[in-house]
Amino acid sequence: MSPILTVDKLTRNFGGLAAVSHVDLTLNQGELVGLIGPNGAGKTTVFNLLTGVYPPSAGTITFTRDDRSMPLGGKRPYAICRAGIGRTFQNIRLFKDLTVLDNVVIAMQQNRRYPLAASFFRLPPFAKAEAEIRAESLELLRIMHLDAKADELARNLPYGDQRHLEIARALATRPTLLLLDEPAAGMNPAETTQLSELIAWLRTEFKLTILLIEHDMTLVMRICERIYVLDHGVIIASGTAPEVQKNPKVIEAYLGEEA
Repeated sequence: MSPILTVDKLTRNFGGLAAVSHVDLTLNQGELVGLIGPNGAGKTTVFNLLTGVYPPSAGTITFTRDDRSMPLGGKRPYAICRAGIGRTFQNIRLFKDLTVLDNVVIAMQQNRRYPLAASFFRLPPFAKAEAEIRAESLELLRIMHLDAKADELARNLPYGDQRHLEIARALATRPTLLLLDEPAAGMNPAETTQLSELIAWLRTEFKLTILLIEHDMTLVMRICERIYVLDHGVIIASGTAPEVQKNPKVIEAYLGEEA
């Protein structure tokens, strides 16, 4: 399989603190990979580096789409999103005063281009594009079982539905690489099981590569083909689920060392 994302010696310093240090990470096309580690290990910082929230202090990020490779280090979040990387957030960041449907429509509009005059004067090309965006957005909501709530304000959704809406909004940007930051946070075991099945289905249906941060080890071990383990900003292990579970460094990072 060909790499879709290659991270080489990625580093981010905040003053004298190295939040992420010399991280090497590779995702191949179509993989579902986990990034795990204790609280404060630097996992969300890695996501913020990959999506342009922070520029790297050192190292490179290379993203490949349609056989075209592009460096991402230092690019703005909107440019990285347009390149084909979508994400959700650890702390939900919906447009809470907009409707469920409008949250998805806004994300999908970046994929449509029509002349400025057409939008200004509401000409037929604009009306046609807007109708298509609305229809495609409703289809994404249907997939996430949110179509019946399309006209509700996002802030009024139950917590689990807000998580699903974030995934729908990320999918609306038409990514080839999807970054999921703790999608199961706050969910009960039944909801987590449904989510794991949904993530696996979305990968196949939308031909996605997925990088997943998650603290629910049951979910991670069930669906991730490979796992990277981060501790204090450093990759301490990588491999399949059984390999990672038996790694002494991983056990020490989570449980501590014997006194």
